[in-house]
Amino acid sequence: MTTMEILKNAKKASLDAALLSENAKNEILQKIASQILADEKEILSENAKDIEKAAKTVGSVMIDRLTLTSGRLSQMAESVREVCALPDPVGRVLSETVRPNGLKIQKISVPMGVIAIIFESRPNVALDAAALCLKSGNACVLRGGKEAYLSVGAIVKSIRRALSSLGLNENMISQLEDTTREGANELMRARGYVDLLIPRGGAGLIRACVENATVPVIETGTGICHIYVDKEADLDKAVRIAVNAKTSRPSVCNAMESLIVHKDVAEAFLPMLYQELVVKREGNNPVELRLDERARAIIPGTKASDKDFDTEFLNYILAVSVADDVKDALGHIRLHSTGHSEAIITENKETARSFVNGVGSAAVYVNASTRFTDGGEFGLGCEMGISTQKLHARGPMGLNEMTSYQYRIYGDGQIR
Repeated sequence: MTTMEILKNAKKASLDAALLSENAKNEILQKIASQILADEKEILSENAKDIEKAAKTVGSVMIDRLTLTSGRLSQMAESVREVCALPDPVGRVLSETVRPNGLKIQKISVPMGVIAIIFESRPNVALDAAALCLKSGNACVLRGGKEAYLSVGAIVKSIRRALSSLGLNENMISQLEDTTREGANELMRARGYVDLLIPRGGAGLIRACVENATVPVIETGTGICHIYVDKEADLDKAVRIAVNAKTSRPSVCNAMESLIVHKDVAEAFLPMLYQELVVKREGNNPVELRLDERARAIIPGTKASDKDFDTEFLNYILAVSVADDVKDALGHIRLHSTGHSEAIITENKETARSFVNGVGSAAVYVNASTRFTDGGEFGLGCEMGISTQKLHARGPMGLNEMTSYQYRIYGDGQIR
């Protein structure tokens, strides 16, 4: 089926999605969660084919992003059930006023219509997107990367099977068959058929969508995330947080890519970090440290280039710099950040306040890992992505961010 045929079907199905009651949407999500688990064997089989093919061209970190397991499928199904348990985002009265002429004006949350998602190698995105779109009354069109094509196809097939079993329009959730660049461009320019486009992937994909799309786009999460270790940090706490932020899952956008250390604690802290990230991890993905001049004077590592501080590594690589003070650290972050997530480790409340006020990113942490920038961790059930822009949606995009609003005006014969 062509891209335009799929989009036309989705446009028609968006009316069916918009008219679903809260109970109907919750029933759908429960059915989808059960169906995904029932179809586990088929989904994992298709995923194995994707992995076998991708292993010839990508590294182990990217394979991890692509891989589905029985445990991960169970977590995905649980995320759908968590979305089911959340309040319906549609029909919320955002504001209400009565004018002197008697007109009652309400601002009401409403579905977007057709939401298209372009993503790369993480097949779980397909299920998260479908759940959020259905709960928010939207139709969803999925365009995954070629590496995950079979996995996404199996997940979408399972979702459509659930919809069909309930007698509903299965075109509320669709997968594009064309994975070429031309196919992506066609989706980006489908004015009148796509109400919102959300890219979820690397910097190249996001940039292509922002620069080429003629449909509305939300710019999402390239994550050059920073942690700043202040001179009044608890250094043991700082090490623990830094190790988690870098190594717990380096292939995701909320992993730390750049570490900044105050000059007064650099000689104490950097050897502690080197011990944990390099020495203790020999033979188990030691982290390559790319160091500025002041950091290289303290610990061994690769000399950092200017480019390293502007790179989302998505790997066991960390750029490290030394700063004079919190203002110097903030200046570095403002210069190199992608607006995703930043953190400060300090026991000084005033310094923490200065940091959070000075950071312009979507999420800012005090004494915690950046790895929490996630819809599930924020209590949103799951997420459509991490928005790094400042309009409409910002940070983890959950149910409420999948809605727009409409003015509804109630009168009794008033004329102007």
